[in-house]
Amino acid sequence: MPVLATLLALAGCRRTKHQVSTASPNPIEILETSQGFVIKEGKEKVMFYQRQHKSLNGKYSRANYIHPLYGLDGEILTEDFPADHPHHRGIFWGWHQVWLGDKRLGDPWAVKDFFWDVYHIKVFSVDSQSRILQANVYWKSPLWTDPNGKQKAFIKETTTIRVHHIQEGIRKIDFQISLLALDNDIRMGGSEDDKGYGGFTTRIRLPDGLSFTGSNGPVEPNRVSIEAGPWLDFSGKFRKDGKVSGLAILCHKSSPGYPQPWILRRKASAQNLAYPGRHPIMLSREKPLVLRYRLIIHRGDASHVNLDKLQDEYNRESLPVFDNR
Repeated sequence: MPVLATLLALAGCRRTKHQVSTASPNPIEILETSQGFVIKEGKEKVMFYQRQHKSLNGKYSRANYIHPLYGLDGEILTEDFPADHPHHRGIFWGWHQVWLGDKRLGDPWAVKDFFWDVYHIKVFSVDSQSRILQANVYWKSPLWTDPNGKQKAFIKETTTIRVHHIQEGIRKIDFQISLLALDNDIRMGGSEDDKGYGGFTTRIRLPDGLSFTGSNGPVEPNRVSIEAGPWLDFSGKFRKDGKVSGLAILCHKSSPGYPQPWILRRKASAQNLAYPGRHPIMLSREKPLVLRYRLIIHRGDASHVNLDKLQDEYNRESLPVFDNR
């Protein structure tokens, strides 16, 4: 083969550090930056995964979350460091209580005495219509150290985020959160009051007239958790042109506590699937706790998408076995 042809062939086979080629062109791209990973479809941004710790004037330092999350027409759906609750951040999963025996190990919900060590990221594909970002994270705290004062990991998190390309006017984004204890007697729970908030959470923008819709129709937020079924839709005027768009959260039936209760807010707060609640649960060192959720990003309000059908399809999907290459 001529030298030029050989060089061109080699260039065509080159892969970037965090991308895996598939047999068919994949419309979803995951690109690394100094702070994390941008996920795109074509020229449009889908979301950003924050790998490095980020703070507000040195306070509320956090990592391992999503912001911004974009709607189908480029509108930003989430908030970060909101003035009313600066510890809230985009799409996150956090709990108030983490215990090792009778010792409390920080507060990942309120980002106090807590550190997310995102020690490894994998990006790969299992089909030609989606791409996966998988984050391996050690939970650490300055309250739990070795004799030399170095923080020790006490929980291993493996979070798998799968972004699907837009089909039939919706985008699916899957979250699979796996938590494995690294020591005996590790317990985790939500807030200790009657709200019991903690778990998978969205800090979405809250425009006037935001509608909350569950499987039985409109839902009105309450101070404490409410039973509203396995899915809930949030629709409002997120777009600059005043048109309605939104997102829905679906909880997979394999998640413990299914259907999990909801803590909902119209103003100055976040939307939370509250699990396990105010009473901590023990985490195993052998079998991880696995939580599964799906976001549905759409135009229009809840009447523009058949969320009962989408929930049924999601429930019938078996727990995926992701490629750990």
